[in-house]
Amino acid sequence: MLVLEFKVRAKKHQYPAINEAIRTAQFVQNKCLRFWMDNQEVNKYEPDR
Repeated sequence: MLVLEFKVRAKKHQYPAINEAIRTAQFVQNKCLRFWMDNQEVNKYEPDR
């Protein structure tokens, strides 16, 4: 798994957008992982099956 860490200096109104983007990425990653766990015959290059 790829882990990225960085520091951000943003304006107060930008933090909610950053948090939403991170939460959306985590949601998509978790959905893909769950799909692959439930469908063992599907490889990581066929998520649209």
